[in-house]
Amino acid sequence: MLNQQTIEKLSWMHMATFAREYKRQMEDPSCAPLTFDERFGMLVDAEYTSRQNRSLQNLLKKAKLRQNACLEDVSYTPDRLINRDQIRQLSTGMWIHEKHNLILTGATGTGKSYFACAFGNMACRQGIKTRYFRVPRLLTDLAIARGDGSYNKLMKDLKGTELLLLDDWGLNTLDPLACRDLLEVVEDRYEERSTLIASQLPVSSWYEIFQDSTIADAILDRLVHSAYRIELSGASRRAVKPEMGGVALS
Repeated sequence: MLNQQTIEKLSWMHMATFAREYKRQMEDPSCAPLTFDERFGMLVDAEYTSRQNRSLQNLLKKAKLRQNACLEDVSYTPDRLINRDQIRQLSTGMWIHEKHNLILTGATGTGKSYFACAFGNMACRQGIKTRYFRVPRLLTDLAIARGDGSYNKLMKDLKGTELLLLDDWGLNTLDPLACRDLLEVVEDRYEERSTLIASQLPVSSWYEIFQDSTIADAILDRLVHSAYRIELSGASRRAVKPEMGGVALS
């Protein structure tokens, strides 16, 4: 009776995993010889692991990553010229804690989106609040938010995101209004949060995508300053399947 009451109290306190592990121990004869500290440690480990897994799943859900990518699965073929030591250093996440940016550039199909999502996955596993956007979609969302009154809320959410992934940077020329919106996003994050940019264009060509040259100077200064860079090369990583139209690889 007492054991059942304990289980019910644990469930009421939203410690379901702790309760299940406690019940398992009560029913498992092999646990009888264990000391109190050993059994209690097993209970805590079970609850801690469960909460960590739930937290990771929530972070990944909110991140809305485009691909299920991992840095461990990156292909280091010679033609890609990827610096393993640099990737190993970046995988620690210290650049995010130090509020630096990361710029990924390369031709279509070289794996920029995969890398961006892999770094996003890495950040989520380290408990870092992350969000993925394609730049065209972000600018559309900002324009809609301005019209429906949710602009300030969206800007607050973007500012609070520890790692913001901006994919497809430079696909379209940005009109003055889009330039101002992007400047607001970048300004809020400057030296406060980290931003990862993935672009087909080399950094030297970024200035050309802005119709407002003054804002271009401000945005690029804030993004490129103290940013780490990875330039991807080699043949396209897209394996074409007739029935699917193509699959992006690592």
